[in-house]
Amino acid sequence: MLSLPVRAPMLTVLFLVALVLGHHWQLVQPSFTSLYGVSAAWFWCLVVLQAQVVVIFCTMPDLLLRQVSLLMASSRVMTLVVTLLVVITGGLYLMKLNVFTDVLILASALLLARLDLIRIGVLPASGICLLWMSVVVIGGIATATLLPQPTLSLVAEGLRLT
Repeated sequence: MLSLPVRAPMLTVLFLVALVLGHHWQLVQPSFTSLYGVSAAWFWCLVVLQAQVVVIFCTMPDLLLRQVSLLMASSRVMTLVVTLLVVITGGLYLMKLNVFTDVLILASALLLARLDLIRIGVLPASGICLLWMSVVVIGGIATATLLPQPTLSLVAEGLRLT
């Protein structure tokens, strides 16, 4: 288990991607909260929820898509409702909040990590894989909040010069 990041280096890349995205979200958080009038706690809840949805979708695509397909196969009305719901809400969310690049980067890192695990022959059950991928992603985001902000050091340095 300890040699897994060495044998599957994309797990390390996934952690680093989560670290970079978490640091980016930490820098964006003050402007987002003031622009939309959302508290910092709600912002981080939404960020973690967004990351968790991406992890679920990328870790368990077979189970998730099978359930959606069964729901859509039940009737034409359900097909229309599910399609419109996914396209309209997903499209508006991705276009309005400019999070498409973040979601795409996180999803590709997750899929590459899964492929790397398959390459080395580690095939955990879907629930266990979901748990560990969630720990890696949310751990990277949480670690990023502990990193210092480079803008604060520039402001402090500017104040010392004057």
